[in-house]
Amino acid sequence: MKALRAQVASFDPSVRLLMANQFAINLGFYMLMPYLADHLAHGLGFAAWAVGLVLGVRNLSQQGMFLIGGTLADRYGCKPMILAGCGLRTIAFALLGVVQSLPALIVASALTGLAGALFNPAVRAYLAAEAGEERRVEAFAAFNVFYQAGILIGPLAGLALLTWDFRAVCAASAVIFGALALLQARALPARPPSDRSAEPAWRAVLADWRSIAANRPFLLFAVAMSGSYVLAFQVYLALPLRARELFGPQTGLVTGAVFAVSALAALSGQLKLTAWAKRTLSGPRAIVWGLAVMGAAFLPLLAGPYNGALGLAAGVAGLTLCAALLAWGGALLYPFEMDTVVRLAGDRLVATYYGAYNTASGIAIAAGNLAVGAMFDTGLPWLPWVVLAATGAGCAGAVAALERGGHLRAPAGKPALTS
Repeated sequence: MKALRAQVASFDPSVRLLMANQFAINLGFYMLMPYLADHLAHGLGFAAWAVGLVLGVRNLSQQGMFLIGGTLADRYGCKPMILAGCGLRTIAFALLGVVQSLPALIVASALTGLAGALFNPAVRAYLAAEAGEERRVEAFAAFNVFYQAGILIGPLAGLALLTWDFRAVCAASAVIFGALALLQARALPARPPSDRSAEPAWRAVLADWRSIAANRPFLLFAVAMSGSYVLAFQVYLALPLRARELFGPQTGLVTGAVFAVSALAALSGQLKLTAWAKRTLSGPRAIVWGLAVMGAAFLPLLAGPYNGALGLAAGVAGLTLCAALLAWGGALLYPFEMDTVVRLAGDRLVATYYGAYNTASGIAIAAGNLAVGAMFDTGLPWLPWVVLAATGAGCAGAVAALERGGHLRAPAGKPALTS
């Protein structure tokens, strides 16, 4: 904790504010979203297809609009997009607590996703610019600690508020985002975009997008890294399905414990892993090792079947170890991954690049989840874990090949990726 305080204190106030901002964003989001499906199904009595539609609209609106959000941040500045995103989510979460019709809930869900698409690329681009090239990796490491802390505390706070009412959860989340908007409007310095073109907006945007589409190293890196997002998402999909197989009605309790282990592992390991990697590895090598660890995380789940109390204890141990390794692998690669995106962008149009990168990862998650779900339906209990482990190994090999081929070097005129 002392190391975290010292590292955070070494950054400028704007960077510290962005870190606190991300903690509050995740606190407000995870306070509400884990309980929305139950509210829709049991509180409002919607059919399963309607619940899936509302949740799917949120994901689609966020992933589909990341590129737009990043483009707007580069053209009009990061601060306006951060404020707009927080303001939109204030409205959206307030609506989720009061509306009861399906069309109104779809609108609120779409606004929730759009809000994330506006502020996520902007926050990361602002952080990268303010931290500077020399301290970007350290800044993103500390940033991820705040990110994970919000994920850990948010569901607990939401669970406590549910003892009153779901509307209390929505109101508290809306207040958090409203307060964030007001705080950042006053305290976050405006940083006018440096790359804004004088030509018509539509033409400049198309030119920016064409430059990204022509950036082959960036595209190759985004494809190589897409599997890491599929792997990380299995805390929400494959691990709960595994818990259901093992524990039946007690799934919720076990899943909550696994979720907590994942967040605590990331919180406890982030700064130490980043410091070790900076001493001993290059940036690309840290990413390769992180991907390898994420893939290996699924190997303990190949054990089984389990019988009796000892067998169930072994099942819990396997789930816990998987969650911890996923978190540690992600913590190891994340700061270097974010730094690599900036370098491959040539330190310009950073928010647009982050938006494009997030859109690619969202597509990968959607496709990966369909594949993982289908593998569970085959009746071959080993298949999902073997494929997920192979995915991590394949992604690690792809990034290593990109490094060997010189594709992860900064564009001409920019320094190469080092750590």
